[in-house]
Amino acid sequence: MKTNTLLLFVSFILVLTFSSFTEKKNNSTNKFVVVLDAGHGGKDPGNMGNGYKEKDIALKVVLSIGKALEKNPNIEVVYTRKSDEFIDLFVRGKIANKAKADLFVSVHCDSHTSQAYGAGTFVLGLHRNNTNFEVAKKENSVILMEDNYHQNYAGYDPNSPESAISIMMGMEDYLDQSIQVASLIQKNFVGKLKRKDRSVKQAGFIVLHQTVMPSVLVELGFLTNKKEGAYLNSKKGQQDMATSITDAILEYKKSIEQNVAHVHFEDEVLDIPNAKDEVYNDITFKIQIAASSKSLETKAYNFKGLRDISKEKIGSLYKYYYGATSNYTRVKQLEAEAQNKGYKSSYIVAFKNGKKISLSEALKR
Repeated sequence: MKTNTLLLFVSFILVLTFSSFTEKKNNSTNKFVVVLDAGHGGKDPGNMGNGYKEKDIALKVVLSIGKALEKNPNIEVVYTRKSDEFIDLFVRGKIANKAKADLFVSVHCDSHTSQAYGAGTFVLGLHRNNTNFEVAKKENSVILMEDNYHQNYAGYDPNSPESAISIMMGMEDYLDQSIQVASLIQKNFVGKLKRKDRSVKQAGFIVLHQTVMPSVLVELGFLTNKKEGAYLNSKKGQQDMATSITDAILEYKKSIEQNVAHVHFEDEVLDIPNAKDEVYNDITFKIQIAASSKSLETKAYNFKGLRDISKEKIGSLYKYYYGATSNYTRVKQLEAEAQNKGYKSSYIVAFKNGKKISLSEALKR
């Protein structure tokens, strides 16, 4: 019975993915659409660390971000909620998909039994450790407050690691761009606001799974920490965090328009085992050097003199790769060449039978 439920849930998310993906391809708007999602709301207050309400803080930060972005005539802002109301997680995803959004940003506050503090940003992915799973479990548990949640989420259990793993199937098309946005947000939190860096992490957040576009979930900090909770509950703290997120969104939009992708994800590097100097016969390694909304000719003059460039269209974005080899030692040399040419954030990607797989999975073969 457990296996049948898991298969039903996987089928549900694949249907959601492809139907929403079709909508995305037909998007004809010229504006950059950002969907802002204030976590919790209404009967769901979120965490109540030190008496502060997560739902209120998240909403104030989101409204501040939206107000700033709306000053840009080339940006359209869509809100999942603008008042204190309860919105089902799957409905939040529907709002973003219907808007054919270019970016989805969900804002939350964290909690802990200790005096933990710091800001972190998540993208959809497998839990790298139990801490990430616990964060996702807290945010996903809101579905238990929804009517007919068994039907709406095809039997998904927020307390089950197996359910969390299932939501990643077929959902990696926008991971690179999500990581890019998350990295820019973290850079601002740490560099501009001097917040403790809790880094970019992956976890199985249902609200991110529901969207078919680059998506991130921001944990502004810990309301349970006396000092940080008071800061986040203050007008200054909320404006500071909102400005940092706004600036990151604008920088991401600019980088897409300028054909530049600055992607970096520490956890992926840490999880890669030591590779032997050998050929992986069923694997093709390439160097991803850029992602852009524009289609460029794969000529050397467009890529700082690099030849052997290939491109792949995923959704509304084009990904550009340098080289192709089954030799891991050779692809490390290609990575060095790309970085020496100025693509400092380039990195190795792996394909099996033409389908992208994680680098750690490729190197275990």
